[in-house]
Amino acid sequence: MAVRQRLAAITAAVLLASGLTACGSGGGASPVPSGTPSPSTVAATGPAKPTDRSPHGVLLSAQLTMQTARRAKVSYRLGADAGSGPLFWQPKTALQVKRSTSAEAEQLIVVDTVAYQGGDAATAARQAGRHWERFSVAPTADGHREIPYAGLIDLLNPVEALAAATADGIEAQYLGEERFEDSAVEHFRVTTDAERYAAAQVQLGQARRDGLRAALAPGGSVSLTLDLWLNDKDQLVRLQRTGTGASGRADDAVLYSDFAGTLSVQAPAEADTVDVGTRSISPLAR
Repeated sequence: MAVRQRLAAITAAVLLASGLTACGSGGGASPVPSGTPSPSTVAATGPAKPTDRSPHGVLLSAQLTMQTARRAKVSYRLGADAGSGPLFWQPKTALQVKRSTSAEAEQLIVVDTVAYQGGDAATAARQAGRHWERFSVAPTADGHREIPYAGLIDLLNPVEALAAATADGIEAQYLGEERFEDSAVEHFRVTTDAERYAAAQVQLGQARRDGLRAALAPGGSVSLTLDLWLNDKDQLVRLQRTGTGASGRADDAVLYSDFAGTLSVQAPAEADTVDVGTRSISPLAR
């Protein structure tokens, strides 16, 4: 696989929805992405193939590939938090994970600007039999509502990791071909820092970039190493971030699979949900 031709499709699409469905009982309906594009989606695939197969060129191709995929199943370990489930990063943000470690709640669902957590007996006991708590983030002065758990989503988003890996001034290394889950993958590595990682996310507002930088730099990490493993379609299948700060260590691992597959994020039934108002966003604790 050292020399191979890959098709890096550059898709120009009017993604009005990733299959929006309504859920819950009663009049309230929550839009959620699904794995089936709506009939109104218009896509055009360019015929061009990548010619720059340098490490930087391959990572640029991977960035485009993951933008086109729009969704994947993730399995992650971020500090003391671990879980798995579907993640949508375009055109709407959505996440549904079940935690495999002790955390604030057994399950977490994010659908655009609304989040649900719970799904367990402890939540039902606390909320008079209802298993889910629904909340949002308080709007800013200009009325903008941020995505709940944005800090977690930014650490999981593969496009953000690849944007950081291909930022100006970042040099990528090709470490060779390896085996991962019975498949051949190619291992790349870049060295950056939390400041440059966050600054590369030009699509995010300043508050989210600040939160991402804080989550990546425990106590002021001076360097951050990104290890990225790509399959033969230039899809990111494994990501690892490591870095040491004055008061902590970043050591994150994320696995990606089922790219552009039949995935969905389903909001809980309205009758099983209690609205707990608004909450603030804080950086992910290490």
